[in-house]
Amino acid sequence: MTRVWKWNRPVTVREVLEDLQQERSIAYTTVMTVLDNLHQKGWVRRESEGRAYRYEAVSTRAAYAAALMNDAWSQSDNPAAALVAFFGMMSEEQRQALADAIRIVQGPETPAPGPGAVADGGER
Repeated sequence: MTRVWKWNRPVTVREVLEDLQQERSIAYTTVMTVLDNLHQKGWVRRESEGRAYRYEAVSTRAAYAAALMNDAWSQSDNPAAALVAFFGMMSEEQRQALADAIRIVQGPETPAPGPGAVADGGER
């Protein structure tokens, strides 16, 4: 999936193979099998191009990571404890990214009531 996301366009087995072979020796059939398995699992879609296929990611890398985190969290017998443990593993940069994400999901903040305001929004 990393290679498919990296290219950010439909890719052939040959293109992925050549990219991987820059780092290690790997067989064409291995790459073909992995891409076929990803297709069977629904992570990539493919279109026929002559005698080959072009494969394209169904979701973004961020969506994939979110699905993995959600799956792991939902399997916990104590989700709150799992989150506390997870947050404890985060770097300061990751915690800041989390805080930013929470602000985005919550939307614009409502300004705090000024002095003298009452709970129903009226003035005292």
